[in-house]
Amino acid sequence: MKIIFMGTPDFAVESLKVLVENKMDIVGVITATDKKAGRGNKIQESAVKKYALSQNLKVLQPPNLKSPKFLEELKSLKADLQVVVAFRMLPALVFEMPPKGTINLHGSLLPQYRGAAPINWAVINGESKSGVTTFFIEQKIDTGKIIYQDEVHIPNDMNAGGLHDLLMKRGGALVLKTVKAIESGDYPQVDQIPAEVMKPAPKIYKEDCQIDWAKPSLELYNKIRGLSPYPAAYTEINETRFKIFETEMFVAKHKLDAGEILTDNKTFLYVFTADGFISVKRLQMAGKKQMEISEFLRGYDFE
Repeated sequence: MKIIFMGTPDFAVESLKVLVENKMDIVGVITATDKKAGRGNKIQESAVKKYALSQNLKVLQPPNLKSPKFLEELKSLKADLQVVVAFRMLPALVFEMPPKGTINLHGSLLPQYRGAAPINWAVINGESKSGVTTFFIEQKIDTGKIIYQDEVHIPNDMNAGGLHDLLMKRGGALVLKTVKAIESGDYPQVDQIPAEVMKPAPKIYKEDCQIDWAKPSLELYNKIRGLSPYPAAYTEINETRFKIFETEMFVAKHKLDAGEILTDNKTFLYVFTADGFISVKRLQMAGKKQMEISEFLRGYDFE
């Protein structure tokens, strides 16, 4: 069975790697175009492209998925199945092309957390479980028939980065299971039945990352770990912006205003909330490296 793989970031590399290591016939890899980034505007290749080239796989980087030239080249590869992991929305001309369809790996237990940032939002919302889902792509995003799911437990101290890595590994295994099932012709197709309360997972913007200290401690603790390590929650103290990556939360009665700080300028920094305080454990000041709080306080004095 000939397979075309589509993906861009590290999360997708694991699935492609598993398929390659299990001798699947990858006839082409579709990924994002190269971009200029960092100091000196150096050309940056996607993680998927780097891995694909290391395996001598054919790589296509179409700027326009609807262009006749790309569609003709895609058709010429004569793939039986397309596998999509962390890529962009596909036009029907693309996802309807292979005879066995196009499958997608999503970082949630669908139908919950449809959208661009399911891993972040599951942690932000304080979920105790998440998982990965493989499904057939249809016109409406993240709504196609479910093939398989794999559930994972989210410890209450796990951040989005930890959940990302866990789901990346589980996702690779689930993609392989799904591809083998489709190749054999024996696989489930389960309609998604939306729950009474649906939890979305929209793209996260900069303004979503600002901390409102007037919220309860638990809500803030979950938000901070749900945005760590990227894009990272931030706050301003003494007109200086800080990204906060790791905290502990405490519920305790107090008479201080939300956002007030308490520190010995040596070992601890507490920021008061609606119902307690947050102990900052790891942070980063603009233009500086990420530090443990004790290391940071050795070089910064909160007056």
